[in-house]
Amino acid sequence: MAQREAGAADHVHATLDDPVVGALSESVGGPVGEHAGRARWWTPVRVLLLLTAVTFVLGMVQKAPCSVVEGKDQNWVYSHMCYTDLRPLYVPRGLAEAAWPYSGEEETRGRYEVMEYPAGIAYWAWGTAVLTQWLTGSPDLSARGDLPVSELYGDPDVDREQTVFLLVNAVGFAALALLSVWLLARTHPRRPWDAAAFALSPALLLTGLINWDLLAVVLVAAALWAWSRDRPLLTGVLIGLGTAVKLYPLFLLGGLLVICLRRRHERGQMLAFATAAAAALVAWLIANGPGYLTGAAQWKVFWSFNADRAADLGSLWMLIDQAGNVGFSAETINTWSWILFGAWCAVVLALGLTAGRHGAPGSATDVVPRLAQLGYLIVVGFLIVNKVYSPQYVLWLLPLAVLARPRWRDQLVWQAGEVFYFCTVWWYLGGYLAPAGGGDAGFYWVGIAVRVACELYLAAVIVRDMYAPAHDPVREPVPDVEASPLSR
Repeated sequence: MAQREAGAADHVHATLDDPVVGALSESVGGPVGEHAGRARWWTPVRVLLLLTAVTFVLGMVQKAPCSVVEGKDQNWVYSHMCYTDLRPLYVPRGLAEAAWPYSGEEETRGRYEVMEYPAGIAYWAWGTAVLTQWLTGSPDLSARGDLPVSELYGDPDVDREQTVFLLVNAVGFAALALLSVWLLARTHPRRPWDAAAFALSPALLLTGLINWDLLAVVLVAAALWAWSRDRPLLTGVLIGLGTAVKLYPLFLLGGLLVICLRRRHERGQMLAFATAAAAALVAWLIANGPGYLTGAAQWKVFWSFNADRAADLGSLWMLIDQAGNVGFSAETINTWSWILFGAWCAVVLALGLTAGRHGAPGSATDVVPRLAQLGYLIVVGFLIVNKVYSPQYVLWLLPLAVLARPRWRDQLVWQAGEVFYFCTVWWYLGGYLAPAGGGDAGFYWVGIAVRVACELYLAAVIVRDMYAPAHDPVREPVPDVEASPLSR
């Protein structure tokens, strides 16, 4: 049962609520006492924002060697684990010329590949490239366009822009991370410290700058916050915008469906789901409109690129393919990954409809699973059966995980598996795990298996909480079981 901070009835104090935090607090005097004073300015949210800023600055330091050191080969980058997609994409995707990502001009398409990301990321990358060039003195892009693309790689001005481009994105990502932790801290107003697992996350530190995934993360955090405030229209808009950045925010609609089905005896619940789903569709269409209308063929590249992709980094498909020398085709993986994901969703649906039923629908003991719990279960299933699991995809789970199971022990177990995989994937790419006698790098398979095992461990704990709500720290105490009026 969660214990509340005496003398601070506005929120649950972590030293009294979490056994790990309570034990660690012994080194600085123990858990907060009954007569402890309160700092007026250092509120929990402000402390969390500071912790997030520190974490993100450390992440920038961790990535710095690959941005400021010249003359190092790719294996050096892998050995220092500081790879990021941002610099390498600046020239080959036309950002050095501020080319619109969906331009169909023959000259542009003859020089540059199409951005293989969803529209939201393409817009952000283009916008930050334009900002980068303004900050670096607005170079003559027409003159740059007269040069062969191969010469741009050695241009000192372009090289400087690549560094500024990374910094501009890093500042933007930092703002997104701060906004994310602010939203997570306010999703359960009495439990702001639950967001500390996000603010201090090693996954955020190590992967926040690899790609543009934080764009989707902040929209997922915002959707969780909006749903906790009973704002289905805004929730749907945020899910739709998130889906325009990455596909996975769409899966939150599955969690909303389960919640609304469980609460369908209450007036307006199914209308709330319909509102959220319709708003998500409209927001996704509007967000994708500029890209599709200015270059439908280029807009479709993201979908064809992913359909044609074979078993790739981090996936169980890659592990099975290499270990068993199977030779999966892209079509086979596409078919079976969706079949398996559909089966996984059916299991989550069954869990969501049966978990926490301790009384009549709507009674205090009928505990409906929370959106973060259902969202984690759906998204982790998608990642496990997907044909690619890039290192930064751990960010997809982060806001869901920290609210679904706000206990440091379980967060540390899960994130330890993610950090272990983070190390093995770079060692694998650098060839450091290759056996001396040749053959596949079996230790990399261990990294994949450990990460999946840690994710399933957290999923199992979340399912336990759903069926035995007394174990869920978020639930308010009620007779016989701990429940909360919020199933959001």
